Amino acid sequence: MPTETEPDTLGRMKDRASTVGALRVSGYETLPVKIEIRRNLIKKLRASDPLFPGVIGYDDSVLPQITNALLGGQDLIILGERGQAKSRLVRSLVTLLDEFVPVLEGAEIPENPYDPITETGKRIVAEEGNDAAITWLHRDERFGEKLATPDITIADLIGEIDPIKVAEGRYLADAMTIHFGLIPRVNRGIFAINELPDLTERIQVGMLNVLEERDVQIRGFRVRLPLDVFLVATANPEDYTNRGRIITPLKDRYGAQVRTHYPQEIEQEISIMEQEYTELDLDGHKLYVPAYMKEIIAEVTHQARLSPDINQRSGVSVRASVANYEALLANAFRRALRLGEKNVVPRLSDLPFIVPSLHGKVEFEAMEEGQEDKITERIFVAAVKKVFDRYIDVDAVETIALAFNEGLTVEIGEAATAADYTAIVKRVAGLREAVKDLTTVRAEMPAAVEFVLEGLHLHELLNKYTVGHTASFSG
Repeated sequence: MPTETEPDTLGRMKDRASTVGALRVSGYETLPVKIEIRRNLIKKLRASDPLFPGVIGYDDSVLPQITNALLGGQDLIILGERGQAKSRLVRSLVTLLDEFVPVLEGAEIPENPYDPITETGKRIVAEEGNDAAITWLHRDERFGEKLATPDITIADLIGEIDPIKVAEGRYLADAMTIHFGLIPRVNRGIFAINELPDLTERIQVGMLNVLEERDVQIRGFRVRLPLDVFLVATANPEDYTNRGRIITPLKDRYGAQVRTHYPQEIEQEISIMEQEYTELDLDGHKLYVPAYMKEIIAEVTHQARLSPDINQRSGVSVRASVANYEALLANAFRRALRLGEKNVVPRLSDLPFIVPSLHGKVEFEAMEEGQEDKITERIFVAAVKKVFDRYIDVDAVETIALAFNEGLTVEIGEAATAADYTAIVKRVAGLREAVKDLTTVRAEMPAAVEFVLEGLHLHELLNKYTVGHTASFSG
């Protein structure tokens, strides 16, 4: 039998059947997509392979629920606020598909070579039999998704009467007149609807038919189309439960409803930041980021999620941490360029420069004009104090404050040089020892100085007077 040669995942050449007859002779078995996913999932579980690479913080909560739904062959709804990796979870399902599957060549949608469902596919098999050509479809081509919007139509998702085919002489009731939409075009694959509640009820009824009856109705004509599609949807919990936009029969047809959440641990938030931020060229500069600065950025996001002045219904996305971290590094780099320094070291005086990125990621509750900055300042203070208390016993550094009792004043700021901080360490008794415990390399010393002084101020052991981006500390 004729075959065609294609590379497998390891780059080796592998013979694959190129006709229906050759496929039968090879003993290849076609499986429903849910069974295929389940079989590959079992293999990964037995081998202890990661199921959803790049998804952090869900090992003991979300992932077991999704795994159970897939093992049960259930269609899936994932509920969560923005920035909770819903899309990444959905797109990761593709890795549970076989790398390649055979489909009929020349069919309008991906067709099972043994059991085509469209008139075109049936005609190809009827006329050509075992000589009907097949092609091999990669798993990445078996995934489709659509962001739900009120203007989506049945034509977009299911299909529409093709006027050109009607003009060729076919009857409207003829299935051959259909131009297929997105869902049929991922037959034998996975289709995701993002923000499901935004679909109008009429479109949801069409989805219901696909899920349950496995047929579609287009302009009054009922077309039997037993699609083999794994359907997954995402939604914001508030929209899904409170707006009443999901028709009850559709909700009932989805087998499992899984709730996502934001990272529960600071370490998880930091891991996501480090994984997702855009690493840019620093033009030969060396980057040093103290661990406590990463924790402060992550803690800012966690404090925002606790703030009654932030709209928690819309959520505070993990993207806020990522964007704030990028802004922090950018300002530290800008300072290094401006001062002619070779080390890029973010410090507390850079925090005001993350305000634009933070404000772009949160929604403030209705309030008077100008309150956003005050709320942001409270969030920053809470975050810095919490991280400071993790790193430093304030009683152990209280003696540093005594050095200021005799009228000593030090000035720091976003534009201060590393040499300025070296001078401060020499002037303030006890500061050198405190800074040494916080630094892994000498370049981090300015950040450590700011961290210690700010912590003493937050514990009311030092006074702080700020003008612009310059701060003075005194006793």
